[in-house]
Amino acid sequence: MSSQTPDTLDHAMARSGGIDTLLRDLTDRAVTEVPGAAACSLTVRRGARLMTLAGSTGLPSGLDLRQYENGAGPCVDAADTGCEQYAPDLVTETRWPAYTQYALTTGVRCVLALPLAVEGGAGAAVNLYGLEPGSLSGAHEAARSFADRVAGAVNEALRIERQRASTADVRTALISRSIIDQAIGILMARERIDAQDAMERLRRVSQDSNIKLRDLCQDLVAQVTAKGGSRGGE
Repeated sequence: MSSQTPDTLDHAMARSGGIDTLLRDLTDRAVTEVPGAAACSLTVRRGARLMTLAGSTGLPSGLDLRQYENGAGPCVDAADTGCEQYAPDLVTETRWPAYTQYALTTGVRCVLALPLAVEGGAGAAVNLYGLEPGSLSGAHEAARSFADRVAGAVNEALRIERQRASTADVRTALISRSIIDQAIGILMARERIDAQDAMERLRRVSQDSNIKLRDLCQDLVAQVTAKGGSRGGE
């Protein structure tokens, strides 16, 4: 029998690349572990906008989206201020009128949003939804415990995302360098000039025509390749 705790298993799953599955699983677990919770979602800020990383089964997508669109709501405030937001009964709630009106149409009557401590200063929150007035009133401690646990998984998701973005940036840079080098070689052969002069010509044309250097080089390489292909087919 394995002696691994749920936290260790979560970490192992994150390392294996199953972070999306893990986050969805955690939101589903929140529904069973937090008394009164009928749905759960995870909110995180990416740049200037908030988005939902994961949501439990059956979560109406608009519950979070309406908050992001309006720039107001319990999960928005929790993510932005770092303070818990609790609305025991949305019928009498006055802080987020546009959001409250929509949430009531989905059957939600109670909302608890808790901030998540994530690296890099990005705002994040775990959002819990109840179907009865006051249904989450006795769930704050369980919700805080769950938030502490899920924060690690969210941090891992953001770390993996940053790593993937960095890898993509490096790959793009290498491709760009290869295209530029090919264009320099074409000019050197065509104009009988050295690499430095070829690069200067490309930069000058790029600036004068307001075309990115990589795009200019890509067009030049494509033109030469196309002409070579046409000659080969004659």
